[in-house]
Amino acid sequence: MTATPIATYAAPADEADLQAAADALGARGYQVRRVSDAAAARAAALEVLPEGAEVFTVSSVSAEAIGLTEEIDHSGRYVATRPRLLTMDMATQMGEMRRLGAAPEWVVGSVHALTRDGDLVIASASGSQLASMAYGAQHVLFIVGAQKVVADLDAAMHRVREYSLPLEDARAREAYGTGSAVHKVLILHGDFEQERIHVLLVDQPLGY
Repeated sequence: MTATPIATYAAPADEADLQAAADALGARGYQVRRVSDAAAARAAALEVLPEGAEVFTVSSVSAEAIGLTEEIDHSGRYVATRPRLLTMDMATQMGEMRRLGAAPEWVVGSVHALTRDGDLVIASASGSQLASMAYGAQHVLFIVGAQKVVADLDAAMHRVREYSLPLEDARAREAYGTGSAVHKVLILHGDFEQERIHVLLVDQPLGY
């Protein structure tokens, strides 16, 4: 397979590919909604998340870009898991941190690629968000920019390694003083619980 040019991964997919991905997600039992832009994505996310719910917002450039992380963590409308995790000591409380992050009521984040056939691909260095997305959380909300739609799983993994990883590595070095890596990859082909996973597919680029 010929690799997709890197610049292509920053550009929004065309209408046909976006609609094909949305239709495929719906056919797999996901709750999918297309929204026009970042403001619409924020409004739709707040409609989906019930007030008072326990919500774990993973480290997500997409959620942060639309102000959703700030709203969840600091508005008081939700029982936010992330602020509590950030105060805990990894040396002495790692077991509790694992349990807290693995099975929240809601987990909110994004994906690194979405195929036209509806496969969702999430890469991680630590895997800290993957357990909740795969099974532990009662509900999952993904916010997915239009540039993340790709042809197939080969293109998805190329996007992860050649496009998303360098950007995340640079962000991590600035934020934490250490780089990132792809140690674990979750691929969601479907879910045995119908309507557990919600996807907001944004018609504009969002995150990376």
